[in-house]
Amino acid sequence: MREKMSSEARQKLDADVAKAFRWQGNAPDNWVPARGGTDQDVVIVGGGQTGVAIAYGLRRRGIHRVSVIDKAPEGEAGVWTTIARMNLLRTQKTIAGPEQGNPAIGFRAWYETLNGPEAFDALLRIPRLDWAAYLDWFRNTVGVAVAHDTELLDVEPVAAGLKLQLRTKGETRTLVTRKLVLATGFAGSGAPNIPDFIAALPKALWSHTIEAIDFDALRGRSVGVIGAGPSAFDAAAVALESGAADVHLFSRRAQISYPAPPPPGSPPAGKYYQGAYDNFHHLPDAVRWAHQKLLDDNGTSTPLDSIDRAVRFDNFHIHLDARALNERVEGDRLLLSADGETIALDHLVAATGYRVDLSLRPELARVAPDVLLWGDAHQPDAGGENPVGARYPYLGEGFEFREKVPGAAPWLADIHCYNIAASLSSGKYLSDVPSMGELSRLTAGISKGLFFADGAQHAARINATPPAAHDDSPYRAAVRRNAQTEEIPA
Repeated sequence: MREKMSSEARQKLDADVAKAFRWQGNAPDNWVPARGGTDQDVVIVGGGQTGVAIAYGLRRRGIHRVSVIDKAPEGEAGVWTTIARMNLLRTQKTIAGPEQGNPAIGFRAWYETLNGPEAFDALLRIPRLDWAAYLDWFRNTVGVAVAHDTELLDVEPVAAGLKLQLRTKGETRTLVTRKLVLATGFAGSGAPNIPDFIAALPKALWSHTIEAIDFDALRGRSVGVIGAGPSAFDAAAVALESGAADVHLFSRRAQISYPAPPPPGSPPAGKYYQGAYDNFHHLPDAVRWAHQKLLDDNGTSTPLDSIDRAVRFDNFHIHLDARALNERVEGDRLLLSADGETIALDHLVAATGYRVDLSLRPELARVAPDVLLWGDAHQPDAGGENPVGARYPYLGEGFEFREKVPGAAPWLADIHCYNIAASLSSGKYLSDVPSMGELSRLTAGISKGLFFADGAQHAARINATPPAAHDDSPYRAAVRRNAQTEEIPA
């Protein structure tokens, strides 16, 4: 729909937004006292949709000394124009986005103003490239700057806060911040999950879906995909649409999981309703743990339109129950055997998800050893063990890290983990679109931490006596004189 964005529609959108901001009022003044030895109050690592939204939300809370960094070049932050391959987002088109209570800067207002209400009503879900265009507009509209080509290398606790070592275009520098937010997406607290048999192959023969794969280079080639979730079907579809000779998808499952409507009169199963969205993080540990184990054991279901996108090609083949794969390399091809059949492939795509493990992040080398993990905090009943979930950090109310040993690393409370590693604690894939509803909890947690860290200064400010004005001229004429000195009318 982006081709329909006329200059008149853009002008109307700009006018509507300006009016909404005027009605909303200016952001509160910065209230955080300056702390000597610091450069920023908050540094956000990740300049995609979430990092920008966090910076905007903090400003609306009166926290202004905030910077956003991203290691990607300008125009490539986030996933929507780089490694996301779905045609449509997988969430409802009416779900809350980064606007945080101001519908005038939400996706629907943007889309309807540019294309008309009927166009929005006709959408099944939000087109991915339209979402990417909206996020560009949102970032420019709210005025959040992102320092691109900037990578976090190290985090060190110091007296004033957290000393960050950064690298920008090859040059290293340090910056001290009071708070650090890790808005680093799906691989930001670990690494891509790559099965051993794939990792042992020559790299030229395989890619992970986190990479920017050149599918045009696979035209006329045979492609294999390992996995059965949404990203697997998206990768298979793009390979087919790019002219692959054939695509073989290998699934460990006996069948492909996709959403089905609930029985009549029954509410949909799962956590996708408002009560669960609002309160999941308050659930007992055992309930949250069981939910994560369910996800890890069963995987994620794939939207039917993503399945249809690949299945419509006659040269697409699904191999179910493909648990025991044998491979060997002959020349520049991979021979993959499953169920007695050997298939020659030119390239293999691993759609195998991500591994949460803080110890795999070099920038968190000083942080990871002291972080309380779910494996430390929760001991499941027999049969409920989940080594995958045990590696997730056990987060606080504001997504802050907690200490493994009380008192050993209190500075961890100043690092807020707003990425996939928070999913066990919060019930959401943070940094994904459905997690936007949690932004207020994050920004409130940062605000609370900053406020109480300066508690004595705020107490002095709150209880200070306002300056008194001694000039009585504004009210002198209305002062009632003493009745005993007044003349009594005859």
